[in-house]
Amino acid sequence: MHFVNAKGILSPQNGMNLYRGCTHGCIYCDSRSRCYHMDHDFEDIEVKENAIELLEKALRSKRKKCMIGTGAMTDPYIPLELELGNVRKALELIYKYGFGVTLQTKSDRILRDLDLLSRINKLTKCVVQMTLTTYDDDLCRKIEPNVCVTSERVRVLKILRDSGIPTVVWLCPILPFINDTEENIAGIMDYCTDAKVYGVICFGMGLTLREGNREYFYRQLDRCFPALKDRYIYEYGSQYEVRSRNHESLMKLFRDKCDGSGIKYDIEEIFTYLNKFEEKNIGSQMTLWDL
Repeated sequence: MHFVNAKGILSPQNGMNLYRGCTHGCIYCDSRSRCYHMDHDFEDIEVKENAIELLEKALRSKRKKCMIGTGAMTDPYIPLELELGNVRKALELIYKYGFGVTLQTKSDRILRDLDLLSRINKLTKCVVQMTLTTYDDDLCRKIEPNVCVTSERVRVLKILRDSGIPTVVWLCPILPFINDTEENIAGIMDYCTDAKVYGVICFGMGLTLREGNREYFYRQLDRCFPALKDRYIYEYGSQYEVRSRNHESLMKLFRDKCDGSGIKYDIEEIFTYLNKFEEKNIGSQMTLWDL
């Protein structure tokens, strides 16, 4: 890891990344794309050492409460977080100043902060977004090697359900010739039904590949799925959008499963929900001395 001083911490949409880079090792990771201008090794985590100070200043100066998001570019619960605790410190500030929060992760490490997430959710709103790509733990270990397997993520979703914290699942990416099967989509959706998730975000059955992440993805295919790279090159060339041949039938299965379980799947509706700040019991807010 290495440290930098950041000029700011919140984006215009009130998103933040306390870290840059990741060690989960997901073979399809879009954040490796060169368009994001990461000028260091992806596994060499960049830590914004003044992030908490910047966040408090930003929250204190905001005229209107809102949802604060994290995890869009870098999973907030990489192993380094257990050492540094910056996500925990950020959540304490979000709670202190009465903001809502939504976090996107693949890690069961989020359970460390269940107490804070519950407090935020009682005061305003907390939504946890969890990525699920395969219901098969063995396949999960191949394509997402350094993070907890799907069954552990589903366990987290159920704990959050029982704690009254709403959840949203990202069903992506779906890799052609790897996890683009009816069995896989049905298995994931059955998990979502059991966990009573609010919604599932799915942009289609496929993935995106561009300079930076394409090369990494192909190296991982050579390692994990020999000869499959040649099939990708033949089928898709240098396309940005790589769509499964099974896209139509899998999307129908996905929508039918959602309709049958009352799970939201309209992307605009879900993002509106994620971004909508809701105040609940202002008078019940606790101070940091109660944490």
